[in-house]
Amino acid sequence: MTFHLGTRSLSNLTGVHPSLVNVMHEAIKNSPHDFTITEGVRSKERQKELFDKKLSQTMNSRHLTGHAIDIALIKNGKACWDVQLFEEVILHIQFISKALEVPLVFGGHWKTFKDWPHIELDRKVFP
Repeated sequence: MTFHLGTRSLSNLTGVHPSLVNVMHEAIKNSPHDFTITEGVRSKERQKELFDKKLSQTMNSRHLTGHAIDIALIKNGKACWDVQLFEEVILHIQFISKALEVPLVFGGHWKTFKDWPHIELDRKVFP
């Protein structure tokens, strides 16, 4: 099945680094599961709100600079947070990012704070 980024996803990609946008446009096409971009660039106020709710562990998020996005999986027309399905989608996105030579870091791979929806450009290449 072929998926595409909807209006909401495209809007949420406004201001996001073009390399990350390109990866997401390619990844959605033949993703094993549909997904949507729930957040791209964040204001400092939004970041503080998430930090205060302990939904983020930093005030220095890559979202502030357009170097990160969050996704939600879509199953039967609704958001789905199944970790196994996230792993499948992340592996797919990782494959696409390597093919496009755009190194990414996935929040689901972090050792302490597992943030499955979070995808960011690698700081080593995209400071």
